[in-house]
Amino acid sequence: MIKPELLKPELLKPGDSVAVVSLSSGMPGEEFCSHNIEIGTKRLKEFGLKPVFMPNSLKGIEILKEHPQQRAKDLKQAFLDNSIRGIICAIGGDDTYRLLPYLMEDEVFIQAVRQSPKLFLGFSDTTVNHLMFHRLGLRTFYGQCFICDIAEMAEEMLPYTRERFLGCFHGFQTIKPSALWYEERKDFSRAAMGTDRISHEEIHGYELLCGRQVFEGELLGGCLESIYDMLVSKRYPDESEICRKYRIFPEQEEWKGKIMFLETCEEKPEPELLYRELRTVEKTGAFEVISGIIVGKPQDEQYYEEYKEVYLEIFGSRNLPVLYNVNFGHAMPRAILPYGARVRADSGRQEIVFL
Repeated sequence: MIKPELLKPELLKPGDSVAVVSLSSGMPGEEFCSHNIEIGTKRLKEFGLKPVFMPNSLKGIEILKEHPQQRAKDLKQAFLDNSIRGIICAIGGDDTYRLLPYLMEDEVFIQAVRQSPKLFLGFSDTTVNHLMFHRLGLRTFYGQCFICDIAEMAEEMLPYTRERFLGCFHGFQTIKPSALWYEERKDFSRAAMGTDRISHEEIHGYELLCGRQVFEGELLGGCLESIYDMLVSKRYPDESEICRKYRIFPEQEEWKGKIMFLETCEEKPEPELLYRELRTVEKTGAFEVISGIIVGKPQDEQYYEEYKEVYLEIFGSRNLPVLYNVNFGHAMPRAILPYGARVRADSGRQEIVFL
């Protein structure tokens, strides 16, 4: 059976209102994040956007941890509000799966998503939300969030990240390697405002680990740790049961011909864990039908070579194309990957072209 094409939201334009939602961690509501809220608000306004913090988005860690239904309510309200054109996740976390029963059993929410598709942007634990929207038939956008990217604490957004965010207005163009990569900050305090991240020249570019130099397919994937959690309940005992109930992880048929994009989180999993995570995904049958894999740069380039060995061990004998070290996910700077967009990955030309 051919699945209908994903609904495509309209791109943003100056004057649009965009909702900021906290679907995972409530950290943005804490005092220690107040300067990030100030910076991000100012930046969105500089883009000509009107930021709207949803009613529960700034209530803090404890309240949102205890009340996932309030987080879900904010997302529903953002879709029901006709004045809001886009939705940006404040940050990630680890338990956004707890919103699923409040959203996937709410016909008003589901109809709002389908009747009023809106640009939805985020990464990390937001993988669960993205795959939920994929199940509902909406194209969403993986990469960048309010606190980490829009509210970058340097004087300006990282140039590569800013250029990719402009794709939300003008459409998404060819992705090439960033000339620089940046270390994660160690000081996120107000005192660090205006300081630059430590940067390094990119010496690797996109690396083809195995398989064909050129491959095509529609994009589907997310944060590998989030996917692993939804399959095996590593953090929360009920996560895999809930995700299975709502069929959040795509079924094998849905992966056919897709390019799977995967990236590792800020926890920097040891290579042994990466191996277990990939073997767990392998059991779903997805690797048997995809056309290739795009792998994000590891944060701070930790385990850079060791990760390559793991991917080669699992995929080398399959001769499946694996393109490594792409600028998306937890490493800075970040591109944006639209779910369902058809792309051509070409390691020789060092580019990922939107078709």
